[in-house]
Amino acid sequence: MPLALLALAVGAFGIGTTEFVMMGLLPNVADDLHISIPTAGHLVSAYALGVVIGAPLLAAVTARMPRRRVLIGLMVLFVTGNALSAAAPDYHWLMAARFLSGLPHGAFFGVGAVVATGLVAPERKARSVSLMFLGLTVANIVGVPVATAMGQQLGWRATFLAVSAIGLAAIAALALLVPADHGHGESGGLRGEIRALGSVPVWLALGTTVAGFGALFSAYSYVTPMLTDAAGYAESSVTLLLALFGVGATAGNLLGGRLADHSLRGTLFGGLTALVVVLALFPVLMGTAWSAALAVTLLGMAAFTTGSPLQLMVMEKASAAPSLASSANQAAFNLANAGGAWVGGLALAAGFGVTSPAVVGAGLAVLGLAVAGVAYVVDLRSPGSVPVPGSASVPAAGGERLVASGEPRRERASR
Repeated sequence: MPLALLALAVGAFGIGTTEFVMMGLLPNVADDLHISIPTAGHLVSAYALGVVIGAPLLAAVTARMPRRRVLIGLMVLFVTGNALSAAAPDYHWLMAARFLSGLPHGAFFGVGAVVATGLVAPERKARSVSLMFLGLTVANIVGVPVATAMGQQLGWRATFLAVSAIGLAAIAALALLVPADHGHGESGGLRGEIRALGSVPVWLALGTTVAGFGALFSAYSYVTPMLTDAAGYAESSVTLLLALFGVGATAGNLLGGRLADHSLRGTLFGGLTALVVVLALFPVLMGTAWSAALAVTLLGMAAFTTGSPLQLMVMEKASAAPSLASSANQAAFNLANAGGAWVGGLALAAGFGVTSPAVVGAGLAVLGLAVAGVAYVVDLRSPGSVPVPGSASVPAAGGERLVASGEPRRERASR
C-alpha cells in the first residue's frame, strides 16, 4: 500500500478527534462560557450541520480541481476552524467556528476515498479506503481520550490547538506523499455531477448508509446508560468500554476492506446481518458485565465492516461524479447519526426500557438490508447490466490511476 494512504489517515485522525472530543468536553466548555450543558450540546449539532452542508457543496465546487490541491485546501479550512474554536471569545463565536470545522469533513473523506482508490490496483480498492478510515477509528481509541484528558487538565482551548497541529501535520503529509494529479476531476460540470447523483441506484446506496448506520447510532448514542443501568458498570469505567468500541470498529473496518475486495455485496450483506444479530441480542448481552463489554466491541466491529463497502457502492453508482457521490455518502453518515439517535430516544421516552434503542436499531438494520436488497434487484434489471452477485466495480479517480511519478495513467474501469 502506498505511503500516500498514511497522509489521508493522518487527516482522518484529526477529523475524527475533533468530531467526537466535544462530547467529552461539554461540561468544561459550559463552565467556561457560562452556559448550560444542553446549550453546549448545540456545538455538536453545529459541527454535524457543517458536515451535511459542506460535504456535497465543497465536493461539487472543487470537482474540476486537482485532487491533491483540494485535499490540502480542505485541511487548511479544517485547521482554520479549529484554531478559531480555540480563540473563540464566546459561545456564538464558538458555534460558528465549530460549523466551519465541520464543513471540510465530508468532502475530505469523499475526495480522499476517490484518491485512495486511484492509488492502488483494482483488487485493493476497498482495502485502500479502509486504511484511510483507519485514522477515524483509531481516533476513537487514542485521539479522543487523549484530547479529552488534555482539555480537562489544560483547558478545552488547548485541545483545539492540538487538533490544529494535527491538521498542519496532515497538510505536510499530503503535500509530501500524495502524488500530484495533473488531470482534473469530473468533466461534466456541476449539472452533470448533480445529474449523476440523482439516479435511483445512487439514492438506494445512500439510503442503505442512512439505515445501516442509523442502526448503529440508535444504540451507541445511549450506550452509557445501558452500561451503567443494565450492566452495572460505574460511570468511571465507561471511557474504557467506549475504547473497546473503537477497537471493534478498527478491526471491523480493516476486515471489511479486505473482504470487500473479494465480495463487495457479500461483505455489505454480511455486515448488516451481523449488525441485526448483535443489536437484537443487546438486551441479553447487557445482563452481565463481561457480555456487555463483548457487546460493545461486537457493535463496533459489525457496523464498521460495512463502512468501506458502502463508500465504494455509492462511488460505483455515480461513476460520472465519484467525488461528489462519495462526499454525499459522508453527509448520509451524519444524517444517520442524528436520525438514529432521535429514533432511539423515542423508544426510551416511550418507556420501553434502557436497552430498547438497541432493539430499534436492529429494526433499522433490517431496513438497511431491505434497501440493499432492492438496490441489488435494480442492478439486475438495469439495461445492459449483468452484475455478478457479491461483487461491484468502482472507477478510479476520474477514470485515472495515479502512479508514483504523479503522472495519470488511463485505465478502463471494468464493470
